[in-house]
Amino acid sequence: MKNIIKNTFILTAITVVAGCLLGLVYEVTKEPIAAAEQNAKEEAYYTVLPAETYTLYDKYDQQDADEFLAEAGYENNEIDEVAVAENTYGKSVGYVITVTSHEGYGGDIVLSIGISTDGTVTGMELLTISETAGLGMRADEPEFKEQFRDRHVEKFVYSKTGEKDSNKIDALSGATVTTNAVTNAVNAALLYFRNELYMEGGSVNE
Repeated sequence: MKNIIKNTFILTAITVVAGCLLGLVYEVTKEPIAAAEQNAKEEAYYTVLPAETYTLYDKYDQQDADEFLAEAGYENNEIDEVAVAENTYGKSVGYVITVTSHEGYGGDIVLSIGISTDGTVTGMELLTISETAGLGMRADEPEFKEQFRDRHVEKFVYSKTGEKDSNKIDALSGATVTTNAVTNAVNAALLYFRNELYMEGGSVNE
């Protein structure tokens, strides 16, 4: 009996100490982790749409955005954040829209899309992706991402046959699910821009 009590006490003490240490490690590392994530996001912003400053769009409403995308057939995509990109004179040069796609093969894919004030997609950068190595993970390679850069289209579509058209991109071989997820996320951002941001582009940019 004494041994049982002793062992229980030891295990309890170890558990308490381990819990305290984990809590301490979390407190010590949470700020550096948050800072690293913020830096990565800002780097992605600059990659997709170079600007002097990025300010969160104060009229963005998550619920309205979700409802809008669902009605448009993009219910598996969520707009997480909208930032206004401004030049050195404080004039808007476009928006960076961060989208989470729930259509990835290996889990959610988070990406930032730059869209200039005239509706041109200026770039796309992946923030989070966990697709299959050698297949879906190739979506993070420059060759694939560059297909979305400086394209003024209403909607992107992907081709498995290498067709060349103003709105077509080459699908990743063996990774149609990933290609579809990324393409839909970019299209969701484009649709949101045209319907929620472009209409007031004149007043914002004046």
